[in-house]
Amino acid sequence: MYYEVTLVDRVRVPPRMFEMERDEAIRHLLQEKYARTIQRDFGFVIEVLSAKALSKGIVIPGDPNIYYDVEFKLLVFSLEVNEVFKGKVSEVMEFGAFVNIGPFEGLLHVSQIGREKFIYNKRSKSLSDPKGKLVLKKGDTVFVKCSTVSMRSSSDVKISLTMRDDGLGKEEWLVLPKEKEEKTTKKKK
Repeated sequence: MYYEVTLVDRVRVPPRMFEMERDEAIRHLLQEKYARTIQRDFGFVIEVLSAKALSKGIVIPGDPNIYYDVEFKLLVFSLEVNEVFKGKVSEVMEFGAFVNIGPFEGLLHVSQIGREKFIYNKRSKSLSDPKGKLVLKKGDTVFVKCSTVSMRSSSDVKISLTMRDDGLGKEEWLVLPKEKEEKTTKKKK
């Protein structure tokens, strides 16, 4: 999910940035340092939302830079195992589908799509059950659960997804308990 995180840090502003407004220069430097990085404590940093100097700058003799204690806010995306997301299928392959969740893509392996066995159709580039009632294709909106997460760096992110649990899958596949009862009652009659 998306979070707003507030942090305090000390920022070094070099002389080349003295022409800019103080808080703007600080925000720019923080953006360079944190944006699009993965921080172990809170996840993937999307953007620096704001930055404010908490004190007057500290000047060290012989050092041309000015140091500021700063409070700033980050927009962060964090994944937890067993967290449920609404995502969009971006690509379908023989081994599964890729689903966009937030700024990342996760892999929905063919064995994790449903309880039935799903088969890849090369012509339609889709995955379907043997009866052809359940079809998963590019552009479909699905509810998925995060099975595993590995975030080592912004370029090395691995996310495994599943739709095997109740309440997950394509919206058309989901049947409310009341509708299920009505279908069962109609079949018995």
